[in-house]
Amino acid sequence: MKMQTIKRKHSSAHSRPRIVASIAGLASLTLVLAACTAASSPEGSSNSDGSSSTEIRNAGVIVHAQNGEPASLDPARTEQGEKGEAFIDNVYERLVDVGPSGPDLIPSLATEIPTLENGLVSEDRLTYTFPLREGVVFHDGTDFTAEDVLYSWERVITMNLPEGQAGALVDSVDSMRVVDDFTFEVTIQEPDASFLYSVVLNTVASIVSPESVEANGGIQADTPSEWMDTNMVGTGPYVFGEWKRGESLTMIVFENYWGEPAKVDVRWDITPEESSRVLALRAGDADIIDISPSNVGDVSDVEGVTIFEGGLLLEPIHLGFNMKSDNLPSSDTIPMDFFADKRIRQAFSYAFDYDTYINSFLDGYGARYTAYIPQGVFGYDENAPIYEYDLDMAAELMKQTPYWETGFTVSVLVQAGEPEFEGVALLMKDGVEKMNPNFRVNVVSQAETQFDENLGADPVPYALWVKNADPGADPHQFFDPHQHPDGDWGTKHGMRDAYEDPDKIAELIDAGKATVDPDKRLAIYAELQQLLYEDPMWVYAAQEGLAYPYRSWLGDFNINPLWRGPHYEYYTKG
Repeated sequence: MKMQTIKRKHSSAHSRPRIVASIAGLASLTLVLAACTAASSPEGSSNSDGSSSTEIRNAGVIVHAQNGEPASLDPARTEQGEKGEAFIDNVYERLVDVGPSGPDLIPSLATEIPTLENGLVSEDRLTYTFPLREGVVFHDGTDFTAEDVLYSWERVITMNLPEGQAGALVDSVDSMRVVDDFTFEVTIQEPDASFLYSVVLNTVASIVSPESVEANGGIQADTPSEWMDTNMVGTGPYVFGEWKRGESLTMIVFENYWGEPAKVDVRWDITPEESSRVLALRAGDADIIDISPSNVGDVSDVEGVTIFEGGLLLEPIHLGFNMKSDNLPSSDTIPMDFFADKRIRQAFSYAFDYDTYINSFLDGYGARYTAYIPQGVFGYDENAPIYEYDLDMAAELMKQTPYWETGFTVSVLVQAGEPEFEGVALLMKDGVEKMNPNFRVNVVSQAETQFDENLGADPVPYALWVKNADPGADPHQFFDPHQHPDGDWGTKHGMRDAYEDPDKIAELIDAGKATVDPDKRLAIYAELQQLLYEDPMWVYAAQEGLAYPYRSWLGDFNINPLWRGPHYEYYTKG
């Protein structure tokens, strides 16, 4: 069963906050916060513009001014890259996690990471055994056991909500069983080197309290849980406080947490307007804010504020080639299979000005990535081939097609009000039209609802469109939906009929998933990146970078690219 993953990021309504706590993919911040005292932070100190420079306005709580709020707090329903994931990660836990210092998995509710070497992965690479932590309690006071893992995962599979990420479990799990109170075993359908990252680490695999779920409506097949949408009972370092829709969400330190307790409560202030978030930081009413890199200058002069500039979102921005639509705009003169000719796809890849895009439309906060591995994900190779802006090479390729003399008109679809996406379309238009005056690219900007409707159609009624990829933690999460001839976008775009050797591409992508040995996996992805450079199905525009302003008393600021949002348990505050 294939789950459609062609969604806009960051909310089930498909809104796209500019900078979110899904950083450099599923990524976030690590603050090692310095202890603060009244002596070091004299009350009433302010800048000449009236902004607070050192006063701690929110003693005992970290205030994060957010650019949006969750659609749901239920792990079974939360969309990939959506705000709810960041909040869920602080209240619920999974069997494994990643710490603040690196990409390697660390134990969470499981006490060991299953491997072939420690015998917790079977020789056929299908069965994973998880020894579980004893002495863990849920926020409702019930004890955690292996039955709770089984219940939580079966709940997701039974509900199977299309707006969530149930496919991670549905498409992977063959069977599950409780070995004993503190041993859980799962057998997957086929060897999958990405299983621990793409499934077990996934928000959807969070462990919920069966007692609380059953006391509030239980599990109904194919049906959301109204109670779980707005309530949370997990084992994490924070207890869910309250959700004032449109205003704030709070999380409270869980004093009976099995690990090192969190040190300070957290409040999310829902502040959609960026100017209001900037004012909140300047006034000392917010400790961290979401901000667009282009607006960093608005807070860079504030005493007591530090700007983190670095890191990349694991949600690369790309332009898609569609070989399948039979209902293009009336202005388009291209045939349906126009982009089935790889020379044309190569020419468009050469016609895009990558450096100008990063420097002008991303304000320098961005970087190149390869086909299709973002920087920060296993398999990324800085030496892998990438296209450079070269109109002469683009023209040479187009001269080999019938269209050099006849010309063509094609439309590219973007969502209105999204400058990062509109910039890709405008630069593509500029490059293609400079190549030959007979070439015309029309940029079609649509409101969010209409854009989502068209992008969700099958086939998509445009030959070109621009968006970002959903975040992932493993290369297979990018290759399967975006490059596999029979994957989500491969099917919608007719990639099988356009690839020069679709079976070879499919074979390598499937092998990359099934191969456990890291060196062999690297070799597979190196070959894939070469083949997909030569036979491109996307223009790989850039990975968007980020900037994060925070009050300096929060201390050092670091990034783990695999977190979905801040793990506030690592933070402290005077």
